[in-house]
Amino acid sequence: MAVYTHLGAEDLARLIAHYDVGELVSAKGIAEGVSNSNWMVETTGADGAKGTGGARFILTLYERRIDYADLPYFLDLLDHLASKGSPVPRTMHDRGGASYRMVEGKAAALIEFLPGVSPTRPTPAQARAVGEVLARLHLAALDFPRTRANAMDFAASAAILDACGADRLATIDAALPAMLDAAHAAAALDLSALPQSQTHTDLFPDNVLMLGDKVTGLIDFYFACTGPMALDLAVTHAAWCFDGANAYLPQLGSALIAGYESVRPLEPEERALLPALAKGVCLRFVASRAEDWLDTPEDALVTRKDPMQFVERWQFYDRIGAGLLA
Repeated sequence: MAVYTHLGAEDLARLIAHYDVGELVSAKGIAEGVSNSNWMVETTGADGAKGTGGARFILTLYERRIDYADLPYFLDLLDHLASKGSPVPRTMHDRGGASYRMVEGKAAALIEFLPGVSPTRPTPAQARAVGEVLARLHLAALDFPRTRANAMDFAASAAILDACGADRLATIDAALPAMLDAAHAAAALDLSALPQSQTHTDLFPDNVLMLGDKVTGLIDFYFACTGPMALDLAVTHAAWCFDGANAYLPQLGSALIAGYESVRPLEPEERALLPALAKGVCLRFVASRAEDWLDTPEDALVTRKDPMQFVERWQFYDRIGAGLLA
């Protein structure tokens, strides 16, 4: 499981006692994710009534790739979007009003649990719905008062691959070192003129909860940042529009972009750069997955993700070029 820090039942109960959510009933580690420790927590609910379903939350203990100075941005953004009707989980504040607490020297946040399941084989209707919700999120976030730089921008991806080194990358796959030059080319792109908002930048299907074709939750905002809206769309396109064998699914690609543009039409400069953005975001995931593959502790019960999946998607975008929006 993705639980690096093990908290006992007493530790969890003491933490939950700081919130007006009732008493701890159960807590189970969540396997998904490689950066933080996560638990599904059930409590008796604020009224303390046992046996009536209680309340459920996600407890996250921040372990890696999180600067604690960024936590107010992440958690306040959730509350801002939720207040505007976006399907995102609210942050539970403790009785003192704090959005996170320190446990074992690490920050911990309790987040609202939302219903729904993540699609494993998305349909065009689901892709269109996600495009619509993403565009609405971008518009809802335009007046969010905080900003955050993208810690995983294209320059960072190139730096990560440089730090991994060609020799170590080759131990994962012989084709990986060739991505170094491509990553530096992506880092040279000038994105400063593209329209910006607050962006999720990690909207994989497992970060979307759905009931049928309706989006009930967008989760895991810990890569959120201020940046180009088209870059967020490119991330979502690269994450949603390929099957398990990395074959491109044009019906999903068209539906995703059509859904987005039904709410917020792309500007000409965004359309022109979308293929290059898609290549760049593939390299971001190549870099982060390669780093995790090489650096995840051997005793961590975490399923590592193969970076070669996004090498193949980069190769698709490189071939299709301007035809991406055809």
